[in-house]
Amino acid sequence: MSIGEMLAATVPMARTLNLEFRQTTPERAVVALPDQADYHNHVGGPHAGAMFTLGESASGAIVLAAFGDQLSRAVPLAVRAEIAYRKLAMGAVTATATLGRPAADVVAELDAGQRPEFSVSVEIRRADGEVTGEMAVVWTLRPNG
Repeated sequence: MSIGEMLAATVPMARTLNLEFRQTTPERAVVALPDQADYHNHVGGPHAGAMFTLGESASGAIVLAAFGDQLSRAVPLAVRAEIAYRKLAMGAVTATATLGRPAADVVAELDAGQRPEFSVSVEIRRADGEVTGEMAVVWTLRPNG
C-alpha cells in the first residue's frame, strides 16, 4: 500500500476531500485537491479549510515517507501549523511539502532519547503555477512508552 493509499484509508478527511497523493518521497510530497463545488467558498474557489487540510495532508505524507521506518518506536504528531493565503485560489490546487531539516538529524535526536520537532514547509499553487498559500507545520516524533 502506498503512503497516499494508507492516508486515504486511515484519515477520513483526506477521503472526504478526494485528495490525490501524486508524489510521496522523503524529499517531497505533492498532493492535489480537485476542483469540487461542494468544497468551494463564497467566491467559488476552494474553501480555506479545504486548503488547510490539503497542506496538512501533504506535510503528513512527507513525514510518513521520511520517518515511516520509525513508526515502531515513535508516533508522528502535528504540533502546530500556520497558513498564509497569498492569492485567490480558483479551480484545482496542489500542495508541495518539503522537510525543513535533514531526516537523519531528526532520527539522531530520537536515538538520543529526545522528542524531536521539525518543520515542514508547504506551498499551495493553482493550475497556472501561482502560489496561493504557504504553510508551515511543525511535527514531532513522540517516542512510544
